Amino acid sequence: MNEQRSIDTRQTLVLTGASRGIGHATVKRFSAAGWRVITCSRHAFSDKCPWPMGPEDHIQVDLSDPENLGYAVQEIRKRLEPHGSRLNALVNNAGISPKGEKGERLDSFTTSMHVWRHVFQVNFFAPIMLGRGLFTELKNAQGSIVNVTSIAGGRVHPFAGTAYATSKAALASLTREMAADFGPHGIRVNAIAPGEIDTSILSPGTEKLVEDIPLRRLGRPDEVAETIHFLCSEASTYVSGAEIHINGGQHV
Repeated sequence: MNEQRSIDTRQTLVLTGASRGIGHATVKRFSAAGWRVITCSRHAFSDKCPWPMGPEDHIQVDLSDPENLGYAVQEIRKRLEPHGSRLNALVNNAGISPKGEKGERLDSFTTSMHVWRHVFQVNFFAPIMLGRGLFTELKNAQGSIVNVTSIAGGRVHPFAGTAYATSKAALASLTREMAADFGPHGIRVNAIAPGEIDTSILSPGTEKLVEDIPLRRLGRPDEVAETIHFLCSEASTYVSGAEIHINGGQHV
């Protein structure tokens, strides 16, 4: 007689862009709350990552490659089988913001078409491909999707390029559409729009923007992670289709 395989009852998060900044902070926040976190990054797992999970909870994936992304979806689904094929949360955090050769902002004239396509594949198409690919698992858990947009999606930003800004504006609109489409199946879809967050990828000169932020400081990655956790928790079960600004009031 075959033994019945036990089901892992921990809540599970799939997170893209886990290798630094907001991604690191999010993994640590959910891990502290007892979640299993499956991380996705274009980098291989490093033993320097500040969380207890190892390679068995990491998937190396190039989000700019649709074929590789399709493979990653199948691999994620396979790893969710011990959880009863349930996914409690998907956080689309990965994003790219290319700069010029001297680090300058790429505007509407200087952004080449291959850069446009690359940025939109990672920042816009990957989130909907993951949401659709993991739909059954999200539905089984009555789960939550959080898309990470940006303050640059709603205004011209001094450092974020045109392709990045428009991809994030499109992702905000996609969040609204997904909330309407996924909602009847019990899946909530929201977005967070960070402003100037104190991470290693800040552009030189960002400190000058603090003067225009009502709270007069940069945000911390853990503050962003806390909001992401809220949107994936029981505390927000009637919140869907929202975009929460995390920018110290900068958007006003």
